[in-house]
Amino acid sequence: MSDSHELVELPIIDLPIIDAPAASSHPKQRLPKWLKRNVPKGNANHFTQELLEELKLETVCDSAKCPNRMECYSQKTATFMILGNICTRACSFCSVPRGKPEELSSDEPERLAEAAFRLGLKHVVITSVTRDDLPDGGAQHYIRCIEAVRERTGATVEVLTPDFIHSKESLDKIIVDASPDVFNHNTETVPRLYKRVRGPKSEYAWTLGLLKRVKALNPKVKTKSGLMLGLGETHEEVFAVLEDLRANDVDFLTLGQYLQPDEQRFLPVDRYIPPEEFEMLGRKSKELGFKQVASGPFVRSSYHARDMAEAY
Repeated sequence: MSDSHELVELPIIDLPIIDAPAASSHPKQRLPKWLKRNVPKGNANHFTQELLEELKLETVCDSAKCPNRMECYSQKTATFMILGNICTRACSFCSVPRGKPEELSSDEPERLAEAAFRLGLKHVVITSVTRDDLPDGGAQHYIRCIEAVRERTGATVEVLTPDFIHSKESLDKIIVDASPDVFNHNTETVPRLYKRVRGPKSEYAWTLGLLKRVKALNPKVKTKSGLMLGLGETHEEVFAVLEDLRANDVDFLTLGQYLQPDEQRFLPVDRYIPPEEFEMLGRKSKELGFKQVASGPFVRSSYHARDMAEAY
């Protein structure tokens, strides 16, 4: 599984989608004790929430029901979600609403930059819904947001992008024209589960090629990817993916526990991975050559992203 892949225009392969297991075959499991958290005290989380509402900004923290939302908000940080709050994909793990998106908001870059300035952020993480309806997938809007943040704050910028599978030139635009400090695109799961988890439009080989292409365009940009665990993958499958990521020069890695957003519409949790297993996977990942690894039940793509970026 360690072959490298060039970013080429791949056809959407018509493979049968593996149906999600019936709810009856996966009875609801109680959350283990290591997945229970205390609500942070203080009013800083209210400040962040009210600022986001004032500036009419979306965050993946809210839209994806992130378990770290209160912690991050209490530390006056958030992962901004641009291009609206409606996704054109229907991934079976993500609670971001899907449907027909609205038109782009032309002043969103300035509003995002203002929020980053007022929060005092030194490292800004920008993600988005997938916009297959846009000719460039939203690439030019990403560039405008990166430029606005840098001009207003001087902060480093990390982007967590969709796959741009319908517009291969979009990646080049973002990397060449805006040169983010960190480029993140999540692998999410192992190849065997790809169609079931990410849907029929996603391609594992495309994901690897996208990450490799960043380094070819600009070796100074740090690349990052992450996996959700607990969907039925094996250790052997996980390590094969990690080897593929390293073969394609990925610098940073995140490993976290998948949590089912809703019992009716999303894939069930196959297994809750204990913290000591995450620690083992983190050690093995470092041995494979990842420069920074965050591995734990509550780790998400942008969790403590500034610490990871600054540590290397």
